[in-house]
Formats: sequence, structure tokens, C-alpha cells
Amino acid sequence: MLKIGLTGGIGAGKSTVAGIFKVLGVPVFDADATAKNILNTDLVLREQVIAAFGSETYKNGLLDKKYLATLVFNSPDQLAKLNALVHPATIAAMEKWASGFTDRPYIIKEAALLFEAGTNEGLDYIIGVSAPQELRIARVMQRDQVSREEVISRMQHQLDDTEKMNRCNFVIDNNEATLVIPQVLSLHEQFIS
Repeated sequence: MLKIGLTGGIGAGKSTVAGIFKVLGVPVFDADATAKNILNTDLVLREQVIAAFGSETYKNGLLDKKYLATLVFNSPDQLAKLNALVHPATIAAMEKWASGFTDRPYIIKEAALLFEAGTNEGLDYIIGVSAPQELRIARVMQRDQVSREEVISRMQHQLDDTEKMNRCNFVIDNNEATLVIPQVLSLHEQFIS
């Protein structure tokens, strides 16, 4: 079974591409959603996050993502601290999840910070999803109802898109001018043969 990473900068369209792979029957592990879930359900991790970032990080028993984002996206040190807490738990969850699909030709791990977190190790190939920066900014502003400045601040904590794509084995262009589905189907055929 191949383990394939799927990454891209914020607003590039990773989730859209992951959804196409899911329709094709490919198991997809959403590392970002898993991390958020773990932050809400793992009591030991919750206590560590509260100790590191304060009791305001949780409201009514749930992670206050907006509050935590304001802390970590403005400070590389705070972001590194959060990642050091969350990434080991997410990696363990991925390994446990992957063990249930050993009969499949390949699985996908979708993660925004694949390279930044060093979680690209152990993957056979990595697919990058790329889109022009202005399009990415517009998508995130609409999706998250945030300002342009907030999106740019988040982008500054990710690898430059050109560098990220250069590290990938395959790149899917999601620029709204090139069809995405044929690109995904081409990769799918490669991975199952």
C-alpha cells in the first residue's frame, strides 16, 4: 500500500482534491480535521494546551479555534509550541487509521502543513495543490469570513507556494482555468497500476 501526501497552501483547494479522491474510493485521512478533533477530545492534550496558552483556549468545553489562531498565527514560537503538542498525536492517529487499509493500493494523508510539520516522512509520494495567491486569498476570505490581512498572516506561516510545490512529486493546478478532475484521474490511474 502506497502512502501519499496531499498538501497545498491555504485556499489552494486541497479539500476539493481530497473529495475527488474519496469519490474514487480512496481512503483519505484529514490530518487538520483530526488535529482539531484531538484538541477537543484528548483530555491530556487539552490540559497541555491550556497550560501553554491559557484557559481562554476552550469555551464551553470546546476549543476556541479563532482565539487560538490569533495567538499562534502571529507568533512563530507559539505556533511551534502548538505543533509540538498536536503533531505527535495526529501522526499516531494516522498510523492507527492507515493500518485498517492495508488491502488498498494507496491511501492519502491530507495535511496543510505536511512539510512545515515534518510529517512528510514515511510517505511514498506527495501531491501538491497549487493556485494563484490572489485566488487563494479570495477563497479563504470568503470561506472563513476573515480579512485579507488575516489570510496573508496565515500564509506567512506556511512554506512559500513555489518552494512547497518544488518539494512535491506531483502538482495539481487548481487555478479555475485548468480542469482538476482529469488531473486527479491521471494520478489515480498511476497509483493503482
